[in-house]
Formats: sequence, C-alpha cells, structure tokens
Amino acid sequence: MDQTTPVPTASVRIRGVDALHPDGQYSRLAKWFHWTTVPLLFLALATGVTIRFIKDDAKMDFYALHESTGLIILVLALARLAWRGFSAPPALPDHLPPHMRLAAHAVHHLLYAALIVQPLLGFFTTNAYGFPLAGETAFLGFIDFPKFMEAHETLAFVLHWAHSLIGWALPVLIAAHIGGAIYHHALRKDGTLLRML
Repeated sequence: MDQTTPVPTASVRIRGVDALHPDGQYSRLAKWFHWTTVPLLFLALATGVTIRFIKDDAKMDFYALHESTGLIILVLALARLAWRGFSAPPALPDHLPPHMRLAAHAVHHLLYAALIVQPLLGFFTTNAYGFPLAGETAFLGFIDFPKFMEAHETLAFVLHWAHSLIGWALPVLIAAHIGGAIYHHALRKDGTLLRML
C-alpha cells in the first residue's frame, strides 16, 4: 500500500455514525425486531416458568399463550436473520479488545440459536405429547395447526428436557447480554448500548 493512501477509520467503516451514535447503529428495522422480541421473550419465559403452577382449568390457556408467543419469537428471529442478509449490522468498534469481541459474538450467536431452537423444541414437544396447536391450544387462540405426528411418550420426554434446559439457559444469556450492555454504557462509557437505541 502506498504511504499516501489513507487508512480507513472506524467512522468510515461503521454505518450510522452520528453525534448520538459514535460507534454506529443498527437499522430501524433491526431495532424494531430487537425491541419487539424483548417483551415477547419475557412473556414466554414467565409463562413457561409458571405454567406448572396453574390450575388445570386454566392451564390450556397458558399453554396456548406460551406456545403462540414462542412461535412469534421464532418468526421474528428468522426474519431478523434474513434482514441481516440485506442490511449488515454495524461492525464492532475498533476500541473493543479481543476478549470482549469474542464474548459479544458468543452471546449473540447463542441467543440467536436459542430463539430459533427453543420454539421448535416446544412445538415438537407438545405434538409428541399429543397436543398439537389446535382447539384449546390453537395458535393465537383461533388458528389450528395440522397434526403432523402421533403421540410418542419417549420422544416427548427427551424433547421436554431439551426445551427445559434451553429455557433455563436463556435467562443466563439474557443476563449476560444486558450486563454487557450496562457495563459498556456505565463503566466503559462507549457507544455500544446506543447502537440499538
């Protein structure tokens, strides 16, 4: 490279840089996907944890709410990934050390995987138990999904445990994600959190 050739700086490489977003920012649609998923995820986790304590006469309504929320999260996660193909997120800023870059990538990839795998596991689990999304547990309360498998007790047990394990791992990943954002904003005082605002 010629000595006079300018080296690209972070402000040139990172999309969406302005006074409020020194490290760039996500697109409006990416922000919408993110902030729409947040309350749905907390609703899915809350209903998933409490469903076992609900009386039998109301339990099916909770299952319908839990499963419907999970499938909406799945659709949002897939749409969000598809959108990333058209609108790449801003690159991580140059001031982040390698271990923080690794942690950020790991948490983001694991969250994406969980948001896709977890609803699928839940959907397959209820079908394996013999409760497809139909009737009392219809999607959004009124959309019946066709039954695609017969009840299978052993498969349902395995799927249920896999769904439960990811369900307990999700709060840990969410805590790591939120903790990282707060750390960057409150202690490092960089623009990482602002990228999604």
